[in-house]
Amino acid sequence: MEEGEKERPFRLLILYASQTGNAMDAAERVGREAERIGCPSSVVSMDEFDASCLIHERMVIFIVSTTGQGDPPDAMKVFWRYLLQKNLTRQWLEQVRYAVFGLGDSGYQKYNFAAKKLDKRLKDLGARPIIERGLGDDQHPSGYEGALDPWLSSLWNDLSQTNPEIFPTGSVKLDHDTRILGTPKFEIVYHDLHPFQESYSCTSDFRYSAKVIERACSMSPAKFRNDEYRPHYFLQMVKNDRLTRLGSDRDGLEYQVGDVLEVLPGQDPASVDAFIQRCHLNPDAYITVQPNRSEKQSSDPSTNAMGEPVRLRAFIALTMDVSSASPRRYFFEVMSFFAGAEHEKEKLLYFASPEGRDDLYQYNQKERRTVLEVLEDFPSVQMPFEWLVQLVPPLRTRAFSISSSPLAHPNQVHLTVSIVSWKTPLKRKRCGLCSTWLASLDPHDSKVHIPAWIHRGALPPPPPSLPLILVGPGTGCAPFRAYVEERAVQSVSENTSPILFFFGCRNEGIDFLYRDFWLSHSQNRGVLSEEKGGGFFVAFSRDQPQKIYVQHKMKQESGRIWSLLNAGASIYIAGSSSKMPADVTSCFEDIISQEGGVPKDSAARFLSMLERAGRFNVEAWS
Repeated sequence: MEEGEKERPFRLLILYASQTGNAMDAAERVGREAERIGCPSSVVSMDEFDASCLIHERMVIFIVSTTGQGDPPDAMKVFWRYLLQKNLTRQWLEQVRYAVFGLGDSGYQKYNFAAKKLDKRLKDLGARPIIERGLGDDQHPSGYEGALDPWLSSLWNDLSQTNPEIFPTGSVKLDHDTRILGTPKFEIVYHDLHPFQESYSCTSDFRYSAKVIERACSMSPAKFRNDEYRPHYFLQMVKNDRLTRLGSDRDGLEYQVGDVLEVLPGQDPASVDAFIQRCHLNPDAYITVQPNRSEKQSSDPSTNAMGEPVRLRAFIALTMDVSSASPRRYFFEVMSFFAGAEHEKEKLLYFASPEGRDDLYQYNQKERRTVLEVLEDFPSVQMPFEWLVQLVPPLRTRAFSISSSPLAHPNQVHLTVSIVSWKTPLKRKRCGLCSTWLASLDPHDSKVHIPAWIHRGALPPPPPSLPLILVGPGTGCAPFRAYVEERAVQSVSENTSPILFFFGCRNEGIDFLYRDFWLSHSQNRGVLSEEKGGGFFVAFSRDQPQKIYVQHKMKQESGRIWSLLNAGASIYIAGSSSKMPADVTSCFEDIISQEGGVPKDSAARFLSMLERAGRFNVEAWS
């Protein structure tokens, strides 16, 4: 330290990278607990922190989610690229102590990959871990909090022993009976109607609709992907066909095959109105939402400027998921401060405590209770709108692989949507918000339009000269329908390479999606026909006593798969994230080992080499 330079006051820096909001919630909880035990802290998203300044920090807690097939969240990508620079030495972070907590889903093959890679890289740069990394799992009965609770307890205990000076209170025991409610992060400004009547005239013009969505979403605490608040397109339903038979429980446009369509779903108007009535809000009021003055303001004045107002009802309908998402644990803690009935206050405090975590899971997550239902269960609670805006889960877009080719269907985009429904342990029927809404849309109703965004997907579009091996059970076939359509159009005017496609479903008579489409392209020298070097293979898992999956069909065609791989083919896998990607990957390893005459570990390295070369691609979803 230079002479005369003042030592910087200590703070515990909490950096998070979140894709859906879970990592942000976890990071904010770490920050709240730190403040309660007297440890100054700062909670910052990784995309708002200069990675080159990491060397100046003393203690850093990283909360990182994993997305897709082991990918870091968007907010982490620039930070991660900086850490990977070759000029950073093994002593660069030797003055930094750190801890990493990851949020992931063990149903994915690369479980918590982003957190594991970050932990290793920090060690490689000389940083010293405070405690072993923690790994939260969505498959745990209590979700990621099942691991976060004991991990946080260990963190505070370790810090109190090794660095007691950072805890002025001298104790790291959290007293849940002395909670203090701070101020909400956002404030609501109400506006008189008159000055805005002209700009809010009723109209069906798309530019007006886009502007309302853009205004509402830009004021929402949730961050949209790439902050693209204005929809790329407003789509009209032109055809709404059921692809499965009754009896099944799965019920100027620019894009390219492999792209993803994100849809902002419509909420049930009755649920939105019931929420507004329950919270005693004026649906016709005009509001702007802005950061609370006590929050640290951006140095860029334009980011703090008050946006144009929107109608309160529109803000709730477009940004706050009141009708399908379950509130998080902190929601119950804040509710306790506004409970008028003592028995409700006690129940809410219990739910918010570590002791009540499992009971909260049974009541809330397992029953998938909505924000509206929770508020109705605690009628004495009157939460200010500022807190509701902060804590109600955001209404998020839903992403679907596009199942059409722009060459085959100009100015149209096709989706393959499974209508999600299930029964809770208490036998209450629940339905997926977006899939149910899409299924209900009437193609003849010209007044209903779908706000949509188009983005690159995980599956790159293949050139017509590239041989393909496709594996897509269930709705995983969606992007491959687009690939086959595209190649069929291309084959009319140029030579195209063969496609092997492995499809799986439960029953041939119930959920054989796009049956006629696949069969037509596998005959008469179609792009899936044997005459063209291709093939279509389908596994019906429930049509016989012994279950048959796509892996069984793949092994029957192992020679053809190996031959096509040697001809330069790329592998594409799409579908459920549960066990399918891992099982299919293991099957490819078996085939390569058998046909290539090499050990299975060598086969695994061969697939890793294909992945690095962009020839092994996986798109999986929950």
